[in-house]
Amino acid sequence: MKKFVQSFITALITIVLMFGLSGCMKEGPAEKAGKKIDNAVEKAGEQIDKASEKVKDAVQDVKK
Repeated sequence: MKKFVQSFITALITIVLMFGLSGCMKEGPAEKAGKKIDNAVEKAGEQIDKASEKVKDAVQDVKK
């Protein structure tokens, strides 16, 4: 009887964890908005890097 109870509790914990983890896989609107913001910030950073390289090149051309 003790093995049955222990097996039942183990199975119950496994089922609860499976349902809990499957709920974490769905993206809500906040996660989607966060990803869009991250992408926008990353693209802006890339544009700033490109612009700074152009300025750096222009300054070096002026020094020559």
